[in-house]
Amino acid sequence: MVDIRMQKLADLLVNYSIKVKPGDRVLIQGPTIAEPLLREIYAKVIQAGGHPFCLPVVSGTDELLYRYGSEKQLEHIPEPISLIYKTYDCRIYIHAEENTRELTNVNPNKLVTRAKAHRELVDIMMKRTAAGEFRWVLAPYPTNAFAQDAEMSLLEYEDFLFQACMPDLNDPIGYWKRVAIRQQKLVEWFKGKKVIRIKSNQTDIAMSIEGRTFVSCHGEKNIPDGEIYTGPVEESVNGYVNFSYPSIYNGHEVQGIKLWFKEGKIIKASAEKNEDFLLKTINTDEGATYVGELGIGTNEGITRYTREILFDEKINGSFHLALGAGYPETGSKNKSSIHWDMVTDISDGEINVDGDIIYKNGKFLIY
Repeated sequence: MVDIRMQKLADLLVNYSIKVKPGDRVLIQGPTIAEPLLREIYAKVIQAGGHPFCLPVVSGTDELLYRYGSEKQLEHIPEPISLIYKTYDCRIYIHAEENTRELTNVNPNKLVTRAKAHRELVDIMMKRTAAGEFRWVLAPYPTNAFAQDAEMSLLEYEDFLFQACMPDLNDPIGYWKRVAIRQQKLVEWFKGKKVIRIKSNQTDIAMSIEGRTFVSCHGEKNIPDGEIYTGPVEESVNGYVNFSYPSIYNGHEVQGIKLWFKEGKIIKASAEKNEDFLLKTINTDEGATYVGELGIGTNEGITRYTREILFDEKINGSFHLALGAGYPETGSKNKSSIHWDMVTDISDGEINVDGDIIYKNGKFLIY
């Protein structure tokens, strides 16, 4: 028997997040462990008049590629995938893991090689998204691996996941429409502002947002959602950040990250755990040493760290920086093969914009 919450989540993704229209070509991707949700999404796309193409991901294949693949094989991008990114209208990706540490022991140099190979796809996706030609959404599926990382049972994690994705189960779409209205007020307020400074425990960082656009995240690209973000002026970031939460990228958990910036670029980086991986990843390319995104979490329903960035970057009372590629719709010009979100708590901190404190102790003061 299908969980009714799974059906409602599929409906939310298809009919609200990417708004499938008759004739739309829709790529549906996700690991086979997420088959119940993939099947529901497939049905909803058909009912909406779209043309679904389901591309399941077999567990363990990434590990096999990194273990046995040559450099040439790591750099190879299948032509059908490239064609889809260039021509399809929509993409729904379901994030599910049977083992979140599958790639932990992979040589970081191999991960960098693979990331560089995907640079073209990342650029295509971001350009087409900014132009309104490509609609996409990323959503989670509950697994034991995610539950263990979050220190919950699977049943507890399912409840947590669906509550975060659909706080109003009776009207999921209506809920995110209301969030959109509320957050648009913040986005409008930020128009024309110039300098933002964030201060909290072991963090003091400033950057220019002049000429840049804040974007409201209310369920159209991520589910769960709840943040506003922008792309800071690339060479304007100065100061230091202590990331209070561990950051996971390509299966590697990096703890105690500290970054120092001067004129936009990282001039010093350290970590208490997996520092070598941190240093190699931020040296993937020139853009990886700059900030592509500044985001502020607004989801009051996500109150705990889970080791899953889909949830953690939206924690109310947090902000995150993404090293690497920025989103063109914000005005960001930063390009890179990576986009690595790092989150820190500012529930006891403040955000100052053009000399005025507009955020304190986890709450905006300008609503």
